[in-house]
Amino acid sequence: MINPIPLLEARAISKQFSGVPVLKGIDFTLLPGQVHALLGGNGAGKSTLMKIIAGVETPDSGELVINGKAWPRLKPSQAHEQGIYLVPQEPMLFPNLSVKENILFRLSQKPEVMTRLNEKLAQLDCHLNLQASASTLEVADQQMVEILRGLMREARILILDEPTASLTPGETERLFRQIRALQGLGVGIVFISHKLPEIRALASHISVMRDGAVVLEGETTAFTNEQLINAMTPVSRERQLSDTQKLWLALPGNRRTQPQDFPVLRVESLTGEGFLDLSFEIYAGEIVGLAGLVGSGRTELAETLYGLRPVRAGRIWLENRELGRDATKARLERGLVYLPEDRQVSGLFLDAPVRWNTVALNEPSLWQQQQREAAVVERYHRALGIKLNHADQPVRTLSGGNQQKVLLARCLEANPLLLIVDEPTRGVDVAARADIYQLIKSVAAQNVAVLMISSDLDEFPGLADRVLVMHQGALSGELAKSAVSVERMMKLAFGGTHA
Repeated sequence: MINPIPLLEARAISKQFSGVPVLKGIDFTLLPGQVHALLGGNGAGKSTLMKIIAGVETPDSGELVINGKAWPRLKPSQAHEQGIYLVPQEPMLFPNLSVKENILFRLSQKPEVMTRLNEKLAQLDCHLNLQASASTLEVADQQMVEILRGLMREARILILDEPTASLTPGETERLFRQIRALQGLGVGIVFISHKLPEIRALASHISVMRDGAVVLEGETTAFTNEQLINAMTPVSRERQLSDTQKLWLALPGNRRTQPQDFPVLRVESLTGEGFLDLSFEIYAGEIVGLAGLVGSGRTELAETLYGLRPVRAGRIWLENRELGRDATKARLERGLVYLPEDRQVSGLFLDAPVRWNTVALNEPSLWQQQQREAAVVERYHRALGIKLNHADQPVRTLSGGNQQKVLLARCLEANPLLLIVDEPTRGVDVAARADIYQLIKSVAAQNVAVLMISSDLDEFPGLADRVLVMHQGALSGELAKSAVSVERMMKLAFGGTHA
């Protein structure tokens, strides 16, 4: 059998930022029709390598070989001409353009192009409103627009950076069907993910990166999950789980030392944008999951509780005091803290330093105390394993997973009474996920109420005390801890009932 000519070879790619090595002589190969998974912890260099392949970043040394032709460096336009398309972890859309204009940006809108777009939408079983403004899309739909951009440009090398981070199981399976169809057409796909079951279901080949180097490479079936996780974990990892367990206890001024008989949050007949007539309670020390398909109203509910969207009808109480029309600032001062789904658009001040982002919800007087800020950053740096060079580093320069950890640190530093976390492990590596789960449990153990939204239903059985499931803006059911299962949650999310 004749070996196929690789679509892509990265040879000895190296890159530094501010004198810090990020990539150290990386070799990487992608064959036609192959799904090659790229795995690694946050800050391992995965996204930087992919940006070099897509022409967004320039390597310091090494070369790319594409379809047999060597390129010391690529411009984005040249990468597109070579059939390379990067679907980034954080979608980059033009918010004021329509969905169709975003997908077909700089492409013809002739009838035959529209016919091909409609075919792609049908293949993906995708029901996007092409005339809607991109600013109205949830993260999962933004991700789908980015994928369609690549497919419409007839990409031969498709790079998917955490494509399923905000997709439901059904949407993930539809995406996988499309990926398998593209394989049959000879398209090579680089699949970056932290979800080992997805990698095993899709990828024939895997490379593991750690600290800017490929430390494990071969057929996916040749490695156990334990081998893959060990390869990702730094040899010098000194953090222990006990550090994370102790973190909340180290924070000043915990709001709760004793449980109470009344709920921390009580919602009665609440109606808002995207949901109707919701009633539920959350007690101190509870972790309550909120599940449902994208578009079911989960994020709209969270934003309404936090005061970012108006209440159309119904009432909200926080510790037996009605919120009424309190502004977001007043809700925050009373202990209602929200970690948003989209960290870059709604969460972080990307050009501000890490230390400022970490204390941004606190009193302004703290912002001016750089020594205090640096100490706060150091505490979370140790407990959450935030990978950074110094506290004054712009948060934009961190990897996506480390940005998420900074956002989580900010929410904890605000000393919550009720903590709402929307997709808290999105884009976070396997080891850090375990730490975040333990941290959420530790926070709840101090009688803080936690409402956790996640598209990854596998997170709920081992973490949530009970799960509320939404379907088309309504609560379709509630599952006690003993009844929480992916199958029951899925049934409720599609409007069914559970036995």
